[in-house]
Amino acid sequence: MSKKPHSPRPTGNAASRAATERMREERERTERSARIRRRTVVGAASAAVLALAAGVAFAVGGGSGSGGAGGPLVVPANASGADGTVVTYGKADAPHTLEVYEDFRCPYCERLETTTGKTVQQLADAGTYKVEYHLATFLDQGLGGKGSRTALAAAGAALNEGVDKFKQFHDVLYANQPDEREDGFADVNHLLDLAGQVPGLKTDGFVKAVQDGTYLPWAEQVNKAFDKSGVTGTPTVKLDGQKLDVFTNGAPVTPEQFTAMVKQVTG
Repeated sequence: MSKKPHSPRPTGNAASRAATERMREERERTERSARIRRRTVVGAASAAVLALAAGVAFAVGGGSGSGGAGGPLVVPANASGADGTVVTYGKADAPHTLEVYEDFRCPYCERLETTTGKTVQQLADAGTYKVEYHLATFLDQGLGGKGSRTALAAAGAALNEGVDKFKQFHDVLYANQPDEREDGFADVNHLLDLAGQVPGLKTDGFVKAVQDGTYLPWAEQVNKAFDKSGVTGTPTVKLDGQKLDVFTNGAPVTPEQFTAMVKQVTG
């Protein structure tokens, strides 16, 4: 993330106006977060609503966030789980398993990934645990649009190229997540531009799969598996089945706090 340059401290009326403006901006941010938290996705036979409570996006029930995908179900190479709806990163024989439940449009997922994601990966690379990604698309229905599902389908195309390619693309998506009021990930050309940040990802096969929506039906299956998981919010992180409190007072845990949590569970 870029940092704003320091500006001279204003004095007198200018200082008062600057303070008022800062208060207004903070109030707008708080109100926007509150609006997001109040939404809840309640699927099945009834209408869907989205909620983000205590810094967490909740999806109860739901199904696909943007209608039927159409086309045949194609499961990417390197998918894992009994039905091919899980992405596993790390050493297969790792003694512990970290389950991560996310939605690519979830702003709280972005905050956690950009704060602690590097440490999550480092511990996986060190063999402490393997990471199982369980991804969802329910925010499309709560916020409108199709960016979650389109991004997940593109991530499926990256997974088809390799687990490492998926992980790198996953990180690029969070590093470039659009504002929750926008649906920037719905544009496949934008996703392809972002894929250019992952060395070697944009093969002819990857580009065609993203443009053709080859893995949209798979994205829908992945979301259905999320719905059946019993997990009610994103981000949710579990280590060996034990839920980790990765947000404190609306803020993501630091890398040091996360590492301490892992050590407490793994001994």
